[in-house]
This record gives sequence, structure tokens and C-alpha cells, in this order.
Amino acid sequence: MKKYLTGRFSFKTDIGKVRLSNEDQAAALTNASGNVLLVVCDGMGGQSKGDLASSLAINTVVSSYKNRKGFLNKYFAKMWVSKVIREANKSIYSQAQSNKTYQGMGTTITLLLILKDVAILGHVGDSRCYFLRNRRELTQMSEDQTYVGYLIRTGQITPEEALTHPKRHVLMNALGVYPSASVAVSSFPYTGERVLLCSDGLYNNVPISDITSVLRGDDSVEQKVNELIAIGNKNGGSDNIAVVIWEAQE
Repeated sequence: MKKYLTGRFSFKTDIGKVRLSNEDQAAALTNASGNVLLVVCDGMGGQSKGDLASSLAINTVVSSYKNRKGFLNKYFAKMWVSKVIREANKSIYSQAQSNKTYQGMGTTITLLLILKDVAILGHVGDSRCYFLRNRRELTQMSEDQTYVGYLIRTGQITPEEALTHPKRHVLMNALGVYPSASVAVSSFPYTGERVLLCSDGLYNNVPISDITSVLRGDDSVEQKVNELIAIGNKNGGSDNIAVVIWEAQE
């Protein structure tokens, strides 16, 4: 039995073809205990606001993670995920309150912490976490905290109708907008699935079938990240794109 989780990861952000600045952030790293941390943030509020918000969030999470040797069990890990995202919220909100230039800034955050055989997901907003199960089926593990996401969950519209809904970009939750944050934290078994974290700039420009096809392939994780971004830009590049891929060693 493996004592540590082993594998490869790659991450990258891209400005896209339309935006004037890149407000997306991504990170992936491991620690001495073999835990894997994957994070994507999609800033909002416009140039200088969104990129600062997403940077503050990423830096808060990464710094805290680097200062930890590991996690005793999944319950302590879940506590850390919730706490560190709330710390990021506080950092962004405080900065916005102290400088009028940054008022109204915020960011999404989707964070996955893998502890060998369990995965803990921390989530605010509409960036996504996907698992590729058995190298066949792509499953969305996160839940979009958007207006159309709410409409889908309550049966008022179909997922297909959501793709062109006029309010499809309206967030119901974001980090840094309010003094306290509402953070969705969940855990589930991890059995070696390939993992993708991405901002809406990817899934709004690349069909799920194409994303699945790239993740199924045998290219390196670096090549897959570049392929997904290239497809997103070829299909319009209407937003910044953030991609993180993790593949456990088989």
C-alpha cells in the first residue's frame, strides 16, 4: 500500500482573446506529507480589482498550506479548508474597505485538498471541480453558485437553456464582497480519478465533450492544460481561462 499519493499536476492561466487583464489565478502544490492542493480563483470587479482579489485569495491559501506539515485526519483538513477560505475573504474585504479603488472587488475560489484516499472540496462561486471517473465519465463535483445554477436545481430551466440564459453570469456568492463568507465544504472518497479545476472561461468556451476527450488522452498534464486553453481561445476566448489538472500515478 502506498504511504503517499503520487502523481503529476500542471496549472496555467490565460488572458483570453477579449479581456484587457487577467483576473484568474491558479495554483497546485504538494507538501511533505504527500497531500495535494489544487486551487482556482476567478477575480471580479474589473481591472486592478479582480486580479488583486484573486491574488489575495491564492496567496492566503498557498501561504497557509506551506506552513502546515500535514493534517491529522479529514476532519482537521475540512476545518482548515473552511478556515483558510474565510481568512482569504477577510483579507480581500479588509483591503476593499481600506482603499476606495478596490471597493466591490471579489473572487470565486474552488479548492481541492487530496489526502491519499479522501478529497476535500472548498467552494465559493462558479469555478468548477471535475473528476474523470474510470477515464470515461466527467463528473462535476462542485455546484455552481449562480442564478442559473439555482434555476436548474429548482427545475425552472434545463442545463441546455442555462447555456444561453441572459443571467448566466450572475453569481449568488463570491469571496470578499461581505465581511463573512458562506463557504461550501464537502468531502468524498478519492480513488485516483483525474482531476480538473477551471474557471468559467474554460467551460463556457469549451464543450464538455471536448474537455472529456482531452482529459482521457495520454498526453502529459502540461500538454493537456495547453490544449484546453488553446481550444477555449479558438472558440472565442471570451474570458480569462484558468486550468489545473492533477493525475494520480496509476
